Amino acid sequence: MLKTIEQDAESRMGKSIEALRSELSKLRTGRANTVILEHLRVEYYGTPTPIDQVATVSVMDARTLSVSPWEKSMIPVLEKAIMESDLGLNPVTSGETIRIPVPALTEERRKEMSKLVRAEGENAKIAIRNIRRDANNHMREFLKEKEITEDEEKHGHDRVQGITDSFVKKIDELVAAKEQEIMEV
Repeated sequence: MLKTIEQDAESRMGKSIEALRSELSKLRTGRANTVILEHLRVEYYGTPTPIDQVATVSVMDARTLSVSPWEKSMIPVLEKAIMESDLGLNPVTSGETIRIPVPALTEERRKEMSKLVRAEGENAKIAIRNIRRDANNHMREFLKEKEITEDEEKHGHDRVQGITDSFVKKIDELVAAKEQEIMEV
């Protein structure tokens, strides 16, 4: 019974870590990375469609992305979507390929991005603590229903706290690594 609660909490905390990784991967670090365009959508036959479903997105070099649409008619639509995004990118069309130079981040922008990373990390920690609270509440309910003893509840709380501490440490490591990546010139 307690094992089930602990395993559920651990799996949910793991999902929170994956969600954090996903959010952090979307943040621009000054190097070209195809992930920064993943959230963009373009109109494709009247349907908002992710860019990677209408074009091939690749990294040309450390500071340039390449977008090759599968249909030539999509070039202006893709250009417009990239320009109107909040990424601060200016696409350049050459033939059937759109090149996107990724500008280096200014010091001020690096500091802003660093704050965003810390905020994402804090949101993940809040999610982890909420999962811990839920697990502890389940254990208290089992204690009230006399399905477990007070000692079992205490040990369960301790194990859930240990799991929580390990996931909070992982979050701190991810945030520190992303901040270092952003502050790299």
